[in-house]
Amino acid sequence: MLAKFLQREKRFIKSERVAFLVLPIVLIPLMFEVFLHGRYTLWFDMYKDEILISNILYIVLARFAVLDAAVYIFSRSKNHVHLALIQIVLLYLEVTIITIVFYAVLFNMFDVFSLFHLNSQFPPENLKMIQEHSFVTSMYISTVTFTTLGSGDWIPQTLPAMVAVISEVILGVVQGGVFVAIVIYAHQNKGNL
Repeated sequence: MLAKFLQREKRFIKSERVAFLVLPIVLIPLMFEVFLHGRYTLWFDMYKDEILISNILYIVLARFAVLDAAVYIFSRSKNHVHLALIQIVLLYLEVTIITIVFYAVLFNMFDVFSLFHLNSQFPPENLKMIQEHSFVTSMYISTVTFTTLGSGDWIPQTLPAMVAVISEVILGVVQGGVFVAIVIYAHQNKGNL
């Protein structure tokens, strides 16, 4: 059943030139939300858990839909095998960066310091510096979570933060597996490219 799904011909991305342009579009709703967050702070505070969970569902579904279509295109590319592999690596890098940035913006927008607890003994001056750079802290947490390094210094404090961490870890692990599978597939079918 999975093989049939992966080999289906009906996809909304039909060209490898378009695939790289479609991926950043995933960030557009989040940028609109950042704008709304600045204007309707009270409403965001009242529904912050629901908004955070809906954003997590959105990124998971959007990533799988767009990545599925883009990976299919590159795996069927008529280009030379080395060029196709380079395209797959660039696609993997782009999806990784978009996912990490998406989660970092979410963590920052919903106050990283209320979502996560710092489980380290920092001197007060270092702690103050960390609090002044909340987006950098959000990027750090998102990167460590996505790559499943999990250094244990930031612990989720709320249920939506836990769901966000779980979904980001799953996306990171699945993306790594998909990348390896596509590279193997491309290598096995290099005569057909």
